[in-house]
Amino acid sequence: MNKSVNKTMAWKKLALHYRLHKKDEMKDLFAKDKNRAEKYTVNLGNLYLDYSKNRINSKTMRYLIDLTKEVKLRDKINAMFNGEKINITENRAVLHVALRNRQNTPIYVDGKDVMPDINAVLAKMKKFVDSVRFGKFKGATGKKLTNIVNIGIGGSDLGPFMATTALKEYWAKDMKCYFISNIDGSACEDVLSEVDPETTLFVVVSKTFTTIETLTNAKTCRKWLVDALGEPAVAKHFVAVSTNAQEVAKFGINTENMFGFWNFVGGRYSMWSAVGLSIALMIGMENFEKMLDGANAMDLHFKNTEFEHNIPVILGLLGVWYNNFFGFREHGVIPYDQDLRFLPKYLQQLDMESNGKFVDVNNQFVKYETGPIVFGGAGTDVQHSFFQLLHQGTKIVPLDLIVPAISHNEIGEHHEILVANALAQGEAMMRGKTVKEAAAELTKAGKTKEEVAKLKRYKSFRGNRPTNTIVIKKLDPYTLGMLVAMYEHKVFVQGVIWNIDSFDQMGVELGKQMALSILPELQGNAQGMHDSSTNKLIELIKKIRK
Repeated sequence: MNKSVNKTMAWKKLALHYRLHKKDEMKDLFAKDKNRAEKYTVNLGNLYLDYSKNRINSKTMRYLIDLTKEVKLRDKINAMFNGEKINITENRAVLHVALRNRQNTPIYVDGKDVMPDINAVLAKMKKFVDSVRFGKFKGATGKKLTNIVNIGIGGSDLGPFMATTALKEYWAKDMKCYFISNIDGSACEDVLSEVDPETTLFVVVSKTFTTIETLTNAKTCRKWLVDALGEPAVAKHFVAVSTNAQEVAKFGINTENMFGFWNFVGGRYSMWSAVGLSIALMIGMENFEKMLDGANAMDLHFKNTEFEHNIPVILGLLGVWYNNFFGFREHGVIPYDQDLRFLPKYLQQLDMESNGKFVDVNNQFVKYETGPIVFGGAGTDVQHSFFQLLHQGTKIVPLDLIVPAISHNEIGEHHEILVANALAQGEAMMRGKTVKEAAAELTKAGKTKEEVAKLKRYKSFRGNRPTNTIVIKKLDPYTLGMLVAMYEHKVFVQGVIWNIDSFDQMGVELGKQMALSILPELQGNAQGMHDSSTNKLIELIKKIRK
């Protein structure tokens, strides 16, 4: 039985350390240590993490590292990479790292090396991707397939959607990509109104081929295609990422065009597998493999680097420090890159579905906070929306600011202005502006004493708000792989510390079960056993629809 983290000696030391240092000002820490930025910066290749703008000192980091030893983080990392069944509720290994195991070293699950199967799927993907991109695999009327429509939900949508958007600069020039996930009929209609049946390839992503949202959308797209081109066209315009060959064949898809993946790959960790087929179709298999290479580089760094210099470990520990000791329950991710605008949405699932748990691996209710609320958006847009709260609100929200040094579109001064904003936000969050400084600024601007007295508090900022700055050279497939793997491992570190299973998602099921019971009531006269509010709402909506 794993010891509850709040009973460890390191946790108790951190609690005392917090009480002694909770009011420390970061600007004072910088003033006292001219080498602070150098001391708290670490890099892997062209990815740099500056975590100096955090409410930490050398003792903080020492106690946090001590915590990793007490929870046996190194052993847990090795267990994951060795294929042990660390997903305890589902008795599964967790091996998204095997999908990008570019050294091809054997990894065993139940005595079987999984690498030959992974390599076979990658080879199959490459053959298919090349045949579509070079026009060998054509549609039913002999035209090249240039519109790729991914149909999936959750991990079968968010990862591919985020990655294809992020890597748009690498798309084949004659191809476009679309995504359908929401069960709302508008999601289908919006895409189908944009594409031509003769040039459209649908990629249906569902491990079981029974996911209600995905299959409902797929059937709607199938009918649209059949109405235009006839029943035989299905096999030329649909492929599947699934393990259910019987249902795939029943749908009309040639099982030769079915791409499998495995129980040791969770949905939110699956874009590295055939679930990423739409990514590979858009950017080419060579670039897809560069993305795997970048993730693999971060995997090796995470597995082999001492924790004091380990990027995912440092990020995970800082998150625990704020979540569990300062009580900062939210975390913001702000990419200063338009192409990364959907990264925060992807990370919401990765982090909140993984660590939004209240039962630990000992089957006990936890007595401390687990996963934070994750949100974000692209800078500079968000500076003009929720940054007001971040600067002057009563809540303190630690942030990750992601900054590419070089843009794909170096137009005039655009990128310098963008980067200046990113760096300014980190400094402003840390420094703030005292009431006295605000008063002096107002006086210098020619305000009267009365105006200064009225405005000085409104113009002040408390500061001392933590940020990590993550600088990348340029957003490319390799760097994106590193970045996403970094966050995957950060989430894993926090799950180990909180003593929870980061790899199941039982919380997704309850609402689905209830929806299945309500559906026949909305469609007919069936009566359900619900609370009075739900019963009334069912009747109201039925009445309006009539």
